[in-house]
Amino acid sequence: MEIERKFLVPDGETVPAGQESEVRQGYLVIGPEGAEARVRDQGGACSLTVKRGTGLVRGEWETPLAAEQFEALWPATEHARIAKIRRVVQLGRHEAVVDTFHGRLAGLRTVEVEFADPQEAAAFTPPPWFGPEVTDRADLKNQHLATAAGPPRP
Repeated sequence: MEIERKFLVPDGETVPAGQESEVRQGYLVIGPEGAEARVRDQGGACSLTVKRGTGLVRGEWETPLAAEQFEALWPATEHARIAKIRRVVQLGRHEAVVDTFHGRLAGLRTVEVEFADPQEAAAFTPPPWFGPEVTDRADLKNQHLATAAGPPRP
């Protein structure tokens, strides 16, 4: 299970330092009610992920891929891709994953934090550099952004 809250990072807000990697992500399947199958290359670490559901708690299954497997599947994602820089920022015992999008989504920055359980998620107080919470906004899910013409309106 994935238990995650998502926020926007406002324009002009400074994000703390952290480890960065380039991400290429493409969707093989985007189905109803949050179902998806995607491939990702994050700094050379490739994976296939299947997710199901919407909101705070979703089903998630991930398996590593060899670079050759990723490259073989990549053409099937031609019309559903995103490119971004991912920065991981330590927040005490949590990690904030900040995505700065490229290309047609340039200017969009989001931050996600994963939790062990829904109670921990509910108790989380975002730091001041986090903007509005968008966990339940379908137009800001990566699977939607992969086919969007540009960043959604705030």
